[in-house]
Amino acid sequence: MAMHGHDPERIKSVINDLIEGKIIDQKYRDHILIGNFQDRRESHTEPDWLLIYRIDEPQIIFERIGTHADLFK
Repeated sequence: MAMHGHDPERIKSVINDLIEGKIIDQKYRDHILIGNFQDRRESHTEPDWLLIYRIDEPQIIFERIGTHADLFK
């Protein structure tokens, strides 16, 4: 996957926190999605670089990563 100049360490940090069951730092603006992405969450690893995932205990399914334009066409 092309990172388009985005910092992969920020994404790794969010993913690791989720795997470890930690609360995501507020700076990532983690929130529930609605509409076509119901039951999913989104974290802003950068202002326009998003990670979409869902929690299906005991699994975390990481579904998509990209910009708003990439993800919400």
